[in-house]
Amino acid sequence: MNGALDRNQRLLRTRARRRALQAVYAWQLSGYPMRQVEQQFAHEQDGETADLEYFHALIAGVEQQHAQLDALLGQVLDRPLAQVDPIERAALRLAAWELVNRIDVPYKVVLNEALELAKRFGNDQGHAYVNGVLDQLAARLRPAEYRA
Repeated sequence: MNGALDRNQRLLRTRARRRALQAVYAWQLSGYPMRQVEQQFAHEQDGETADLEYFHALIAGVEQQHAQLDALLGQVLDRPLAQVDPIERAALRLAAWELVNRIDVPYKVVLNEALELAKRFGNDQGHAYVNGVLDQLAARLRPAEYRA
């Protein structure tokens, strides 16, 4: 593969992110280990095809690195992360993980995907907040790509 995903692969990743948002949201609220959330989540799915490897990488990465991700987000948030709506918090954590760990995914794709998740599942203006936070984070984490 030359680094670019075909249309079907992009769709599978989008679905993986959507499932990951729901799983991270449940993890945040329940306090259960992600492994347990993932098992329950798998039983509740409607059979929709997704990139399950990417889904697992996202949720495992957020669980393992949430302290570092939260610290990075804290540098650009206007309030404590605990005060951010849980859906937007999940979207921010997922996007922060991708910005840090998946350099192969362009930052604009990461931001757009997070924005779409916040629009679909979050509060009315939650997507605008997510966009503002992630734009600042992308500028810090990927300065050369951001300036290009």
